[in-house]
Amino acid sequence: MHATPQLPVAVAALERASRVAVARYPWHGRERLGLLRVRGDVIALHGLLWPDEIRDPAAVAPPPVQLDDSEIGEAVALIEAMTRDDLTGLKFTDRYTEALHTVIEAKQEDRQLPHAPEPTARPGQLVDLMAALQESVDKARAARGETGDAVPHEAPAAQAKKAAVRKTARKAPARAASSRNSSRDAPAR
Repeated sequence: MHATPQLPVAVAALERASRVAVARYPWHGRERLGLLRVRGDVIALHGLLWPDEIRDPAAVAPPPVQLDDSEIGEAVALIEAMTRDDLTGLKFTDRYTEALHTVIEAKQEDRQLPHAPEPTARPGQLVDLMAALQESVDKARAARGETGDAVPHEAPAAQAKKAAVRKTARKAPARAASSRNSSRDAPAR
């Protein structure tokens, strides 16, 4: 079976015209919208959104902020400090893909899989989140004058409601049992 010549013609025509194409296609039970553009020798599809799928940016826009020149100057200084002239080196290497290719090659050649290197210790202090949370709670209690063993204060209405629920819960089984006993002992009419 021969490949259809339409795809190379479409690629060449879009490239020569310096145009993109908008296409509709079915995907997951819906009609989708896409942009087709030439990238090298292939046509790439970029998914687009229908107007009803786009949220109004005014609804999520942050409120306006007043900035002084010193804040902007500090931000520029931070950007300059973090700027690099080259994007090479160990920091910009895709180690995951390299390790995945090594595993695939080992499986293809029926070799033993490579062992994962031990993670290097990260500089900095590890934080125990539960300890930090407990410390924060203790500080808040101390600021209110409570001891560590104290139960948080409840509103009087909530206490009265809990007491009523407990009282009703205790009486309900007794009433149900007494009504069952009285119906058995009572003569039939």
